[in-house]
Amino acid sequence: MDAVRVAHLREALAGTEWVRSARRFAGSLRTSVAPNRGGLLLVGTESYEPWHLAAHLDDEAAWSGQPELSPTLVRHRVPPAAPAHLSAGLGRIEAAGRKETVLVVTPEDPDPELLERVHDARRAGATVLALDEAGGSLRPSELHGIAHDALSADSAEVDLETVQHLVSAAAGETFPGRSGPSGAPGLPAAERSRRPALRDRLSRIVDQLSAPPPTRW
Repeated sequence: MDAVRVAHLREALAGTEWVRSARRFAGSLRTSVAPNRGGLLLVGTESYEPWHLAAHLDDEAAWSGQPELSPTLVRHRVPPAAPAHLSAGLGRIEAAGRKETVLVVTPEDPDPELLERVHDARRAGATVLALDEAGGSLRPSELHGIAHDALSADSAEVDLETVQHLVSAAAGETFPGRSGPSGAPGLPAAERSRRPALRDRLSRIVDQLSAPPPTRW
């Protein structure tokens, strides 16, 4: 990520909808994977596997003391020599049921097979969440029509990778009730006082964006 985008994430986003929207979506994620519920299944498309989000959620799970945020990465193709924690295929979504959460992350139009499996998981009682990109060939009504909650990146402002960083950072926040961007008009002083800490954490995550995923991933 170039310096202009880093500066945008550190400074400009605090005055836009993105921090608030990411916190709202992260709240849905935290609620759906609460300790008394099931696991988190993270899946992309055949050409896009959300490795970085998996790694960052794993980090946030450890950092925040919320192990339930650590996802299972579901893959369209599992190599024969893949380690156990990277061996979950699409059948894992098909088997998802009540109390489990399926988070679909895609910059493109999900294929019919994936949509069908995710839809089956919802009918079986799983919570479905979606992170995608608006515009292009994506038809949000298909995926969003299945999802209980969804957040779309707007490439004209922030891309999908940036939104994933905002969501993963917000998911690891240990103080609930934050419903708006830091420093926004009308927020109490206590809320505004958290602004530097959030920016520091976002800066840390963005600085790691181009680094290779941890060994686990």
